[in-house]
Amino acid sequence: MLKVLIVVHRWLGVALCTLFLLWFPSGIGMMYWGMPAISARDRLERSPALEPSAITLSPQEAAERIGLEPSPSQIRLTTFDGRSAYRMGGDVVYADNGEVQGPASREMRDRVVTAWTGKPVSDALIESVTEPDQWTVGNNLRTLRPLWKYSWADGEQVYIGELGEVLLYTTTGSRLAAYVSAVPHWLYFTPLRKHQPVWIRFATYSAMVGTAGAIFGVVIGAWMYSPRKRYRFTGGTPSRIPFRGQKRWHTILGLIFGVATVTWTFSGALAFLPFPQPQRAPAPPQTSVSLAQAQRGRQSGNASLASALRGRVELADFATLHPRDLLAKYPGTKEVAFTSFADEPLYAVRTGDGTSRLVSLDGRPIDELNRALIVNIVKQTAPDSRAVEIRVLEQYDRYYLDRTRQQPLPVVLALMNDQAHTRYYIDPKTASIVGTYSDRNSARRWLYNGLHSFNVPWLYNYRPLWDIVVILFMLGGTALCVTSLVLAWRAVGRKLVVASSSRVKHPRAVLSEG
Repeated sequence: MLKVLIVVHRWLGVALCTLFLLWFPSGIGMMYWGMPAISARDRLERSPALEPSAITLSPQEAAERIGLEPSPSQIRLTTFDGRSAYRMGGDVVYADNGEVQGPASREMRDRVVTAWTGKPVSDALIESVTEPDQWTVGNNLRTLRPLWKYSWADGEQVYIGELGEVLLYTTTGSRLAAYVSAVPHWLYFTPLRKHQPVWIRFATYSAMVGTAGAIFGVVIGAWMYSPRKRYRFTGGTPSRIPFRGQKRWHTILGLIFGVATVTWTFSGALAFLPFPQPQRAPAPPQTSVSLAQAQRGRQSGNASLASALRGRVELADFATLHPRDLLAKYPGTKEVAFTSFADEPLYAVRTGDGTSRLVSLDGRPIDELNRALIVNIVKQTAPDSRAVEIRVLEQYDRYYLDRTRQQPLPVVLALMNDQAHTRYYIDPKTASIVGTYSDRNSARRWLYNGLHSFNVPWLYNYRPLWDIVVILFMLGGTALCVTSLVLAWRAVGRKLVVASSSRVKHPRAVLSEG
């Protein structure tokens, strides 16, 4: 049995050592970087502030221009091509004259790119992107072609869509960061990644086979390890491990870091399995319902806590405070969102640093919503209000945590104590559900996120302890993979030498034939 395990482990290592050597060092990069992307904060920072005098249409009038009756949660007032505009899904209606934006002209795209980069487009190389490239293959941009890419000599690149919106921005630095993190770690190589089903199967099966190989290695190392030093080298030197050189280092590193290797490889194999996704910050519902409606939904098994927290609000309910008057009270605002809490319409004003503040229709800023009312709504929508437990968390817990500490605190934790053990995390400043877990996604929480990222509170809460622990194990795994690569090269080399020598006849054989 030991000989069989050694042979299987050896040739699995030959097949997968290069992949393992990609995964471990790039895992360190993944701790700090990823693929280039544009965040909501990036857009706000580069957008001009909204001008009150440039807004003549109300959101209801803007919706009428495109013949829609969207819920308030589907509308944002922001800037587009330097002008104030209402964004309603994929539609753009300018707030100054009600013009509906269609496909962007070349001149408009040039203006938008210049405003984003501050560089003249005359210095840029402009290309039409009709096939996925390295930076669009791994996101939804692969479905939004054609795109136009503007490239400058200093490495800046801007991808812009048909509607004239900047969809991706990269620099030399962000691309290099991706090449040492997400690209090798997730095998985001364009020839493979653009065939998504093939890419998923290749990554999943490779990790599964690698898990088996790593388990065999741990078993072999533990089996052969001798605490009493029963092995003897030439000269009688006792040893706990029956190898010298690279094999010895490989065994030692495997005994120390083998379990971590198995853990990471196994959890990586689960990345594409159909676990239900935890709801980190769910989008507002397409239609809002009142608390009474939510209660009726609860009775029919279709309760929606998010809907109940928002309540029933229509665009006409915002008529008492025109966005123009709101912006006059809050200069410097770069975006206005339309939201609500318990049937009360509210504005959310956002500034360039990414911060957001709720404002009532009388112009009063709201620092925090009524916690007692939040608790009451939670209980009203629960299957059994008497079973609900409510807590206020000032620190992250084992399900709601963030190593960058950007997720809001404090939060209201609602334990529903239902059959699925559902738990909701509600931001009392916005009444938004910022986290949801239940039995349906707890498996992914621990088997994938927990094992693959070591995201446990006792490490996250004491950074850089988490960084030190993870990097230490990553470096150990990298060293293990280097020894694997050396041994694989030697094993393949021996086979090649034997194969080549078998094709050359010995001189004695030639003479005998003569």
